[in-house]
Amino acid sequence: MTDSAPRPGRVLVLNGPNLNRLGTREPDVYGTGTLDDLRAELATAAPAGVVLELRQTNDEAELIAWLHEAVDTGSAVILNPAAFTHYSYALRDAAALVTTVGLTLIEVHLSNPHSREEFRHTSVISGIATGVIAGFGFGSYRLALARITGAL
Repeated sequence: MTDSAPRPGRVLVLNGPNLNRLGTREPDVYGTGTLDDLRAELATAAPAGVVLELRQTNDEAELIAWLHEAVDTGSAVILNPAAFTHYSYALRDAAALVTTVGLTLIEVHLSNPHSREEFRHTSVISGIATGVIAGFGFGSYRLALARITGAL
């Protein structure tokens, strides 16, 4: 997305496995905020006219279908693939469809995967993503939204 590109009307904020447990799952790593807290924070940060749809699934096939939907509807994507980050080539291929048609897809992570276990250092998504933002908690999502909507 260039700085002169129009702001998208719709942004899908897609979250992978175990992120439905935010707030209680390893709060020292992921923080104490819940998905509802994230939804409220992003709704406040979104410029007028931008529709956000925050979704979470533990099902790889559902996440892939949502990426197909982004392509079909021309929606930008903020994607936290969670554990799928490290091994899901099917998800990588679906994410590549988004960027191949010229839509923005920003990979986000609450924690910094590179400061954690070695298996988390590899992302099969990063190579096809428009950009990657990690390690800032909910701020990773806010920064991605700001970039997509032209505020950055």
